[in-house]
Amino acid sequence: MAPIDSDDSTTAGQGAEPRAGRRRAARYVVPVAVMGVAAATIGLVPALADSGDPDLPEVTAQQLIEKIARSDVQQLSGTVRISTDLGLPDLGGLESGLMSGMSGGPGAGGGDDEGSSADPSAKLTELVTGTHTLRVAADGPDRQKLSLLEDAAEYSLIHDGKDVWGYDSKSNEVYHSTTQDGAERPAEKAPATPKDFTEQALKAVDDTTSVTVDGTAQVAGRDAYRLVIKPRQSGSTVGAISVAVDAKTGMPLKFTLTPSGGGAAVVDAGFTRVSFSKPDASTFDFTPPKGAKVTEGDEMPETPERKQKPKSDGGLAEELGGLKVVGEGWNAIAAFDTGGQGLPTASAGGDLGGFLGSFGDQVKGDFGSGTVFKTRLVNALITDDGKVYAGAVTKDALVKAAEAAK
Repeated sequence: MAPIDSDDSTTAGQGAEPRAGRRRAARYVVPVAVMGVAAATIGLVPALADSGDPDLPEVTAQQLIEKIARSDVQQLSGTVRISTDLGLPDLGGLESGLMSGMSGGPGAGGGDDEGSSADPSAKLTELVTGTHTLRVAADGPDRQKLSLLEDAAEYSLIHDGKDVWGYDSKSNEVYHSTTQDGAERPAEKAPATPKDFTEQALKAVDDTTSVTVDGTAQVAGRDAYRLVIKPRQSGSTVGAISVAVDAKTGMPLKFTLTPSGGGAAVVDAGFTRVSFSKPDASTFDFTPPKGAKVTEGDEMPETPERKQKPKSDGGLAEELGGLKVVGEGWNAIAAFDTGGQGLPTASAGGDLGGFLGSFGDQVKGDFGSGTVFKTRLVNALITDDGKVYAGAVTKDALVKAAEAAK
């Protein structure tokens, strides 16, 4: 299947050019968003395999990007299959506990104050590994529903007007907040659909990126163009991003991120069924079931993460000890100083230090020594003196960044 735009590429220079700083920051956000959710969320799944190559009018990559930008689908319902293969070690569920603890959800406080199992900031972290099936529905900006289907159970997140409800049928627990409360909880807006992932990926497009249209496909019974995004630079762990774009509406129907190291996709999210008709109004109705434990968002236990507020002049950068983005393009690396808090050593951290270190590679250089923790997409170097370097780059790139900082 020959590409429609064979060797021609589109860059951000052909459209509105975002500021350099925002481009570099966006490139760090893309893999982190994927890793933190969802990163959210995907191994090619047979049910998502493209079928047929529909005959569609030729378009350029720039025209297809503009079509995505103009897409304004307000009403839809469907099923999304989402798989994530970051190559994380099997910690027997420990990784989910760690991530939910970071977000202030269950496991963050322990005991009776550990929060609600229906809190979206904790529940949606389950999308970080494995394959999941989601049912999604939307009727304008004020009514959305996402249901995570599990074995003999279901988790639903419903936004209806000012109310945000989370319901975990397994534990019969309910989480409730208003949109004002929910606006401060970014995990509730974690990427879960092809459109969410595509919006993040397009923020990373600049002159270090090749963007082409590589033929057509059919996804969930709909004709689509295939947009392919690739880093021009070596050293990135991102191999390519492929987006199936609905030919009629411009909405992304499938998102696939493959690593430069080869193998199955790191993230693969796509509709297996989709309709752009108005969902029934009852789809968004929710009343807490009888006997359910209801937790209000403003009653959640206070944790350091929930107490944090953006600083007036530094925001996230100030909170993380002066977050800096070093390097260019897809080789950008986020660097910050934890203030000397490196990994526990054998003497200081006992078994914990050895346990954490066993999942990483020990490295040494002019910067000192440290540990590199690797996934198939995002890698991070934590030096013994508490400096952190992270990005969708290789281990060698992280070590070089630490060397250059000395």
